[in-house]
Amino acid sequence: MPKPLPELLAPAGNPDKLATALAYGADAVYLGGRALSLRAKTEGFSFPELRSAVELAHGRGAKVYFALNLLAREEHLAGVEAYLEELADIDVDGVIIADPGIAAMARRRAPHIPIHISTQANTSNSAAAAFWRDLGARRVNVARELGASRIRAMVAKVPDLEFEVFVHGAMCMAVSGRCLLSAHLTDRSGNLGQCTHPCRYDYTVTAVRLEERLRPGRDTWEVRCGGEFSQVMAAEDLCLIKYLQWFRQNGIKSLKIEGRMKTPSYLAQVTDVYRTALDDLAAGTFRPALYLEELQQLATRPLSTSFFTPEPVTLRPALSRELTKNVVGRLVEPAGSDGWVMDVKHRFETDAPLEILLPGLRRPVLRPGDYGVENDEGLGLDTAHGGMRVVLRCGHPDLEPGLFLRAAHPEAYGIRSI
Repeated sequence: MPKPLPELLAPAGNPDKLATALAYGADAVYLGGRALSLRAKTEGFSFPELRSAVELAHGRGAKVYFALNLLAREEHLAGVEAYLEELADIDVDGVIIADPGIAAMARRRAPHIPIHISTQANTSNSAAAAFWRDLGARRVNVARELGASRIRAMVAKVPDLEFEVFVHGAMCMAVSGRCLLSAHLTDRSGNLGQCTHPCRYDYTVTAVRLEERLRPGRDTWEVRCGGEFSQVMAAEDLCLIKYLQWFRQNGIKSLKIEGRMKTPSYLAQVTDVYRTALDDLAAGTFRPALYLEELQQLATRPLSTSFFTPEPVTLRPALSRELTKNVVGRLVEPAGSDGWVMDVKHRFETDAPLEILLPGLRRPVLRPGDYGVENDEGLGLDTAHGGMRVVLRCGHPDLEPGLFLRAAHPEAYGIRSI
């Protein structure tokens, strides 16, 4: 008998992103409140919204994990306790924690809610995994610095614990995200969910020479300025889509996508890719080249295997902006028998081909003449601009609320210059 597929765990930074993750096939979502998680800049969920989110997800057969994974300071403990008391009456499927004190508090205040250990806890060996299990944890998200062989060894030595692995998204220059750079530069700690991402800033070198203490009289390192700004500390983006069979064979319970702060359109496409890849794996029709082509459309940095393989492998470079397919709109609701209210996300010419982003990596094309775009007065538009709400006139049978459309390259469909 083949082993069960891992769970696909997607980020949900707000109710809109929750609906997107569910529509495109997530088995579970992770989300946070309005405070005390590691994504303080996301909108998050109020407790009434959280109740609705759980009801919606459970109605779709999906699970909800609540992130309470800050590395708390003394002044945060009262707030954490209040959160746990509220969570005790909400039917979440797990609470994500990084701090052992908060884990102990969760066992007292909400003992019926499974504890999931965040990657922030840096669980990098079987002894640490067993410690969390003995403290009452059901699942551990392993440190992102681990390769395949070390993950396999941990799973083998602690078989009564669920293991979760990040498989896609932004990487951090620090150990599993424990970074003080943001706190140093902007007084906003990444360990409290306030990271300003200084590792993504553009820098240029003015003068750096380092002499090592045991090598006096000569420069050990010298960095020269070439005049251009660059993201000298930015890690490549993680992408482990090619290794889904490995995760299945080795009993990994959950595959996690990074990105509570990413856009709904990004979330839709990444979730769709991994959902389709897992379903294809089960059907014996795995197509890694197709998945990478889709993911490359979204990447702002090269896609890499990072620490998972013995040596990092760059799978695909980031595309230049003129080669990517921009998401141009999202359907909101029907507008008559052949129309859809659409929020425009990116400027597009209305005589250009569009792709409908249907779950299952189905990408039917609307050619010029297959659709029209009108303003709220019913007048046809030649150009739609980001921020507009328009009516898409189109009779395609698969359109439904929440779906995205993106620009297609005309040459790919035999269409000459537009």
